[in-house]
Amino acid sequence: MKTISERGINLGKTIIEKILTSHSGQECQANDIVVATVDFVMGQDGTSPLAIRAYENMEGQELFNPDKVALVIDHSSPSPLEGVSALHTIMRNFAKQKGCRIYDIGEGVCHQLIPESGQVGPGSLVIGADSHTCTYGALNAFSTGVGSTDLAGGLVSGKMWFKVPETIKFVCNGVLPAGVYAKDLILYLMGQVTADGCTYMAAEYTGEAIQALSMEGRFTVANMAIEMGAKAGLMEADEKTFSWLRQFTEQEFTAVSADPDAQYHKVLTFDVSELEPQVAKPHRVDNVSPLSEVAGTPIQQAFIGTCTNGRLEDLRIAAAILAGKKVHPDVRLIVAPASRKVYLDAMNEGIIQRLVEAGAAVVTPGCGPCVGTHNGVPSDGETVISTANRNFKGRMGNSNAEIYLASPASVAASALTGVITDPRQFMK
Repeated sequence: MKTISERGINLGKTIIEKILTSHSGQECQANDIVVATVDFVMGQDGTSPLAIRAYENMEGQELFNPDKVALVIDHSSPSPLEGVSALHTIMRNFAKQKGCRIYDIGEGVCHQLIPESGQVGPGSLVIGADSHTCTYGALNAFSTGVGSTDLAGGLVSGKMWFKVPETIKFVCNGVLPAGVYAKDLILYLMGQVTADGCTYMAAEYTGEAIQALSMEGRFTVANMAIEMGAKAGLMEADEKTFSWLRQFTEQEFTAVSADPDAQYHKVLTFDVSELEPQVAKPHRVDNVSPLSEVAGTPIQQAFIGTCTNGRLEDLRIAAAILAGKKVHPDVRLIVAPASRKVYLDAMNEGIIQRLVEAGAAVVTPGCGPCVGTHNGVPSDGETVISTANRNFKGRMGNSNAEIYLASPASVAASALTGVITDPRQFMK
């Protein structure tokens, strides 16, 4: 296949085209095939044992670079079953033998821990055996989920092949109204483009509404790019990006911006100034409507956490609504901080105390309730409102339950009233 320069074409590049060009040593544009060097490789406990087996079948001897590999025990943490414990042992033994980092039980969700490690930043290329690896796009990185066998190949070689994705540019103008958050924004965008509207494309998010988001909010938006079918969800880096990174690393990163004449599959423009709280209704993430259309629906469980909304800002927003009040007697409120650091910071701010006093059950940092392995599997016929990123049948461990997705504010407000509730009535 000829490169762009060989074809005699001089086109502006999107963010993802620039990152893949720099990591492959080959001028590339959308739909080219490249082999690129990766900066970091990650696996979690639902996928790493399969990757380790594939690595052994490939007769792997050493990791390409142990300092650029991490395994995370987060999906079933602590282990709820004997068989899961055996898988965790496989991961621990592999990490010890190969010299890579392992994040063990209680440390948190992979997509919070890897950014906190300081090893991912603007211009990075990251693969992870988890579909929500796209979260790190908020840091101006190309990060994407891969299968366990592909991960094994990355562990051996430090390289991965890609078909360069086309890009859809989302321009979000205006300012989000009070009581409307990043989760409402991404749910709204999901409803507009549908669950397969960006299949094997990159979503590039920009505009004043994106720039105004905190880094926590940007992670929320990037996290759900995969729910559109996207290979990645990317944002440009700014001072907020670098300020956040300076908490965790002294490593220097160079921001990657799209060229003014970059070629996009399409450009979608939205004005979010009048946006109201949103929900994704069962059983599809793109089954989105304004919350007002389902307000009053009884719930039995509420969940705040996950790689989408378990960060400090999310817990802070929920605690502000719950402070001095009690969770409805017919509702179980479960809270899972995204990492140990988030947990400790929330304790130091008094957030955890306010949540517990309101009646919340705070569980180990991890993915359990979201993925349905433990720590909050609903019963038949129950309705859950959750800050997670998926609501298909069985996602939380019971295919006979119904899951609504919403912001931490909407989940906290609903936990107080026992029905799906607009959070703005509780906001000062």
